[in-house]
Amino acid sequence: MSTLDRPLSAEVKGASAEATTPRRPKVRRRGESSPLARLTSHGVLTVASLIALFPVAWLVFLSLGPDKDDYLRPGAIWGKMTLDNYAFVLQNTNFFDWLKSSLIVSLGTTVIGVLVAATTGYAVSRMRFPGYKRFMWVLLLTQMFPVTVLMVPMYQILSDLQLIDTYLGLILVYCTTAVPYCAWLMKGYFDTIPFEIDEAGRVDGLNPIGTFVRLILPLAKPGLAVAAFYSFITAFGEVAFATTFMLDDKKYTLAVGLQSFVSEHDAQRNLMAATAVLIAIPVSAFFYLVQKNLVAGLTAGGTKG
Repeated sequence: MSTLDRPLSAEVKGASAEATTPRRPKVRRRGESSPLARLTSHGVLTVASLIALFPVAWLVFLSLGPDKDDYLRPGAIWGKMTLDNYAFVLQNTNFFDWLKSSLIVSLGTTVIGVLVAATTGYAVSRMRFPGYKRFMWVLLLTQMFPVTVLMVPMYQILSDLQLIDTYLGLILVYCTTAVPYCAWLMKGYFDTIPFEIDEAGRVDGLNPIGTFVRLILPLAKPGLAVAAFYSFITAFGEVAFATTFMLDDKKYTLAVGLQSFVSEHDAQRNLMAATAVLIAIPVSAFFYLVQKNLVAGLTAGGTKG
């Protein structure tokens, strides 16, 4: 046998041995899903996204129909789409007055509500004053009363304070709804911030207010973002209190102004759809500003009680 045949025979033997040796199945690492599982999850998420987006797309589609009864024949909208509904709402209604009122009330509720909720949550999280646990449960208890029960006493209080048909009166009413929930939220988030940071602030000569403002609040931005978003949405979309306490139609909020397109015998649904689309723009813009901190704030606030 020549020397050239030896390496060749060795390679043949190695290949035959490799062919006869069974291959080990591929083992997935922990947390790694199979292709079928990934495909299924992507399919479910796609379907869920389409279901969530369909009402919004349908509302926009109906707002392009020129007639108030187009919602009964949606297929006819394709051949006569127009932006006349938006032009009518912007030019022939008090839309901008409603928008101004909504922004004043919503931003006022957000600022006052977040300020009160943050200080309340921080005090309960860090200080052990008599009855601090019962105080938080009392805040939670206030959320159990329905709007119809609170309407009459609140109206009487606002009337005595001469705050009927004023922005301040409506802001204070909305704060009674926003502050209890946001206080619980902020208390849970402050519990996740190490107490050593407060001690370090005192070592550096800061008083409790200075520690809260300069050290704690910058770390609590995600929680503040969630509280601000909840307060803004609560005030922006509320109807019952705004309808009762605001008498001047120029002081109506957008949610109340939307009702002006519905009467006892008629409903201009095309104008309602266009107005609803316009109403969603400020909320979407506010959500875009705070979205980076929303997920972190929602998850971190629930890690400790």
